[in-house]
Amino acid sequence: MSSQDEQLPAAAAPEAAAADEGMTWWYRWLCRIAGVIGGMSCAFAGLWNCVTINPLNIAAGVWMMLNAFVLFLCEAPFCCQFIEFANAVSSRADRLRAWQKAAFYCGMAVFPVMLSLTLTTLFGNAIAFATGVLYGLSALGKKGDAISYARIQQQQKQMDEEKLTGSLEGQA
Repeated sequence: MSSQDEQLPAAAAPEAAAADEGMTWWYRWLCRIAGVIGGMSCAFAGLWNCVTINPLNIAAGVWMMLNAFVLFLCEAPFCCQFIEFANAVSSRADRLRAWQKAAFYCGMAVFPVMLSLTLTTLFGNAIAFATGVLYGLSALGKKGDAISYARIQQQQKQMDEEKLTGSLEGQA
């Protein structure tokens, strides 16, 4: 089996997983674009953070550049086309659920800030953290319509009234 034959089933799996989560196409693209912009901001801020003599700043800068690489690898594998395992990592990342991506991206963005709390690390990781927040919001699901909420509230009122009358009859 050739490597292209292995990639075809992997390419169909993310579409099915994304459709199951209920993400619309434009929201999926918004998350991807935010991931790419977050990767660029992490890379530039990480490089800027490494131009210092403080070892914690250098460690935070290296971590931020690693975050940028991971974001590019997961969200835009075409930017890493000369890396052999880029498509495999991207297809595996696409199979993750939205809350898993949210936890991973937010955790990656918080770590350099905990290492070195500076404006560079805060602003550099802000968009990467926002990408995680966008994925987290998609994990919550769609908002329901007003009619279904009104029906649920009406049913809850009826159940509360039945419980109240049942408890009053039991006391009498």
